[in-house]
Amino acid sequence: MKVPARAAHLGDFAVNPRMLLITAIALPVGGAAAVAAFALLKLIGLITNLVFYQRVATDLVAPGAQQHPWWLVLLAPVAGGLVIGLMARYGSEKIRGHGMPEAIEAILTGGSRVAPRVAVLKPVSAAVSIGTGGPFGAEGPIIMTGGAVGSILAQLLKLSADERKTLLVAGAAGGMAATFNAPLASVLLAVELLLFEWRPRSLVPVAAAVSVATVCRGFLLGTGPVFGVPFAGANPGPAADGLALIPGLTGGLLAIGATALVYFAEDLFGRLPVHWMWWPAIGGLVIGIGGLIEPHALGVGYDVIDTLLTGHATASLIVGILVVKTLIWALSLGSGTSGGVLAPVFMIGAALGAAEGGLLPHVAPGFWATCGLAAVVGGVMRSPLTGIVFTLELTHAWSYLLPLVVASFSAYALSVLLLKRSVLTEKIARRRLHLTREYTTDPLETFFVHEVMTHQPDVQMSADVVVYADDTLRDVANELALGHTTQALVVDRHEPSRVLGKVTLAQLLHARRRDLHEEHHRERLLGRSITA
Repeated sequence: MKVPARAAHLGDFAVNPRMLLITAIALPVGGAAAVAAFALLKLIGLITNLVFYQRVATDLVAPGAQQHPWWLVLLAPVAGGLVIGLMARYGSEKIRGHGMPEAIEAILTGGSRVAPRVAVLKPVSAAVSIGTGGPFGAEGPIIMTGGAVGSILAQLLKLSADERKTLLVAGAAGGMAATFNAPLASVLLAVELLLFEWRPRSLVPVAAAVSVATVCRGFLLGTGPVFGVPFAGANPGPAADGLALIPGLTGGLLAIGATALVYFAEDLFGRLPVHWMWWPAIGGLVIGIGGLIEPHALGVGYDVIDTLLTGHATASLIVGILVVKTLIWALSLGSGTSGGVLAPVFMIGAALGAAEGGLLPHVAPGFWATCGLAAVVGGVMRSPLTGIVFTLELTHAWSYLLPLVVASFSAYALSVLLLKRSVLTEKIARRRLHLTREYTTDPLETFFVHEVMTHQPDVQMSADVVVYADDTLRDVANELALGHTTQALVVDRHEPSRVLGKVTLAQLLHARRRDLHEEHHRERLLGRSITA
């Protein structure tokens, strides 16, 4: 029987040169993402200064740092919402939302293609939203903008969809790293939220882009921690490690409530008898009312986060942020305006921890606020590792590691148990897309062909596809898919004309059956042997 040579395709050895190529392309993407982050922050500062202080300056200032006329606080967010609605309707609807779900959707359904105009309209709309008082962060828009930079460059080159995805995520993570000076957290965020894999082909280019972006950030914005705490070297001790469960569990409950409120608001806006173009303006009215109650809830709020984490916040500020910021952020985000979620989550979490700090044992100024920040990030984003490392890189409070682990993972566990989807994945599900957030070993990788194959094949069977006895079942699945068939001949690797057997699609299910058995079959081993 004549056996054809096995078809060549991209395997592990072929991936390595491509990985190096994509890494080389990712380097300038990281630099461009850092410049985009710098430009966005300066644009936010410019609009904030123009609207609230009637001056031309680009420093990032808080809208509520001084007293303003009531009509300005009330109407500035409404005007910003009108501009965003017009930009979304006549520019690109992709600018609506907080950035990360849109980036995920581009990866899942769009072949990681982002339109060039989104790279311009998204940061401009976000700057208008935040600069007119919107209680949002710059990180969501920079994720979309940095991702657009990587995607546009990838579209100019002859690359696969997976390679475009890697460059899109490289730009997004680079923008995050440049915004917060948090390189490791940015890589983790890429893995937990955007890449949907943990493989060298994507991790290495993303890490390279993040490294370049962080170096560029040093020249553009400085190298110090964004929210450095004065007592970062304090040793919390075992009692504080255990008590971190309190901000962890309450942070998880707050995350659940805030997520539910966002989508309650989205459903509410969806029932309004007006075009969605007007929704951001209505959301702006909510922001304006909240600003009249608590002016510090307006804007990106980096100054307020710093005050909370350093232990300088007053009780009225803590309560105002915890109540007003949460409400106006969730309700206005549901209107489909443009702005990120991380900075508001940082502020809300820090306010929760600061409120509880008055009842918990004193460790260091801002310690419990730091725990609350990590907890709410872990619960809202469903990314506990990102929450921990983000908090550490933002504050440089490295000695707080263990209580942050307790707080972030307890919030994450509670959120998973009580809430079906996160603030990000719920939006994806509402667009009728399925998104898995669990990383497991592929059972097809754990079995070889010789373990499942039939050793006496029908010699009349088609020999269009051949595999080797020491191939994994994943290799077989790839070959069957490429060959549009359900069975393959097994041949000797060193003597390809020698047929050893056959393997069928049905036999590939053996690995899945074993995986299901290990997951669901329960038995007592030691007890049974002792009593026997």
